[in-house]
Order: sequence, then structure tokens, then C-alpha cells
Amino acid sequence: MNRASNDLLHWALTLRQDLVEMNWHAGTSHIGGSLSLVEIIVALYFDVLRVDPNNPTWPARDRLIVSKAHASATWYAALAERGFFPQQRLFDSFITVNGMLQEHADMTKTPGVEMSAGSLGHGLSAGCGMAWATKRLDSTRDTTIYVILGDGECQEGQVWEAAMSAAHLQLDNVIAIVDYNDLQVNGPVNRLMGIEPLAPKWQAFGWKTQEVDGHDIPEIIGALTAARNARAGCPQVVIARTIKGKGISFMENSHHWHGGSLSESQYAQAKLELAQQAEDLRKSKGLR
Repeated sequence: MNRASNDLLHWALTLRQDLVEMNWHAGTSHIGGSLSLVEIIVALYFDVLRVDPNNPTWPARDRLIVSKAHASATWYAALAERGFFPQQRLFDSFITVNGMLQEHADMTKTPGVEMSAGSLGHGLSAGCGMAWATKRLDSTRDTTIYVILGDGECQEGQVWEAAMSAAHLQLDNVIAIVDYNDLQVNGPVNRLMGIEPLAPKWQAFGWKTQEVDGHDIPEIIGALTAARNARAGCPQVVIARTIKGKGISFMENSHHWHGGSLSESQYAQAKLELAQQAEDLRKSKGLR
């Protein structure tokens, strides 16, 4: 593995450590789906996205909408680590009354947040509106709109209305990313309301589709870069297969950790597991 890949693994581990601390300090969070999203967010914020932490409203920036807004903690961690706001805000402002980091992102409070979200299904429509406006206002601007959706969110009808509109309007500057961990709050997605065959559904709506391992950062970057560079006259979607609760053994593949509070012993165990992963990463770099 090359140095750049190791650096990205470091950021993934850092975000997971931030997520555990945020849950502990706030007393709760939607931690399972936040953990499944880590490598996707790392690929975006530490490689793919064109953003400027010192100028969050830079006109030529790419836009990211996290439509599965209950996983905002991962987004906040990346924004803090990139320098959009002080890291300490993760621990003293997350899910606090009038705090800048609400559990569902608020664009009026948090630098770098492009859309206030919460009710699932709305993000792709907003992203398509941004993509259409970009093309209409300045067709020479190479701005890309990225929208992260949950797999359970793909049960929402508005997602498919937006998908149909994007294809009709030939919005090749919008890229959707589906965090497909196959678990939602009450259990397995495909038992509660099946979404398969998911890739052919997107294709039938006129989208070019790729499927990736959602925890393989180079693979995610490759797919997003290829989608961005294609500009093939149609929107594109990357379906990322992930594991809910990824990185914390007792949370992995459990819908019971869709949201919840860490006990003192669970907090200690989570920190210990992540510390061991950090040590393993240091060894893989040849460090002591």
C-alpha cells in the first residue's frame, strides 16, 4: 500500500475516533450509519472534493449534500479535521441546544454544510436543483454536486422522482453515492422494503452505475473520479457496499446501533479497539 493510501487510512481511523468521542460527550448519536460512511467521506474530503476551508462559500467549489442526514457526525468530523471549524466543537457543540453542530445538519449554523436536512428523501432533489442551476448560470464551471443517500432512503418515492428528472435534464454534473449497509432502524433493508435490484433500477432511470466496496478508499476514489471525468450526458451513481458500525466489533452488522448511547464499558472497549487499529497502522508504515 502506498503512502497516500496509508494517509487516507489514518484519516479514516481519526474520524472513527472522533465519532466515538462525539457519542460519548453528547450521550447519543446515530453512530452505526456514521461509521459505515467513514471511508466514503474520507475519499471525498481528503481527495475528491474541491473545497476551501478558509472560504466555505467559494463560488467554484464542489457541493456535497449528505441526504442521510442522521449520519451528520461523520460529515462534521471531516469538516473539523479539514479546518472548517475547530475540532473542539465536535465535543462541546454536537447535539447541544443552539450548538453549531445539530444532529441533523443546519446550513445556517455549520460552515461547509450546503443543505439543512433531516427528513429523508429530499437531498437528491436539492442536489439536482444545484446541478441544473450550475449548468444554467455558468456552463463553463466545472462544479460537481455529490449527494450521499442511505439505502433505506432509497425506499422514498421522491428519490426516484429526482432520479427521473436528473436523467431527463441530462445532469451529468451530479453524482449520487448510496451507502448500502443493508440495515435501517428496524432491521434489514431488503426484509422491511426491498430495494433490489438496485443497480438496474438506477440504470432504468437513465443513470450510469458503478458498484464499489464502500470501505476500500482507493476504489471509491477511482469510481468517483471516473464519474466526475466522464461528463457523459447523464447523471451517475456509485453504490457503495458497506458495513453498519464498521470498525467497532460489537456494533458491526447490528441495526441496534443505528443510534444509541455508549455505556462506560462500551466506550472503553471502542477506544481500545481503535487504539489497536492505530498501532497496527503504525506498524504497517514501519513506525514504532
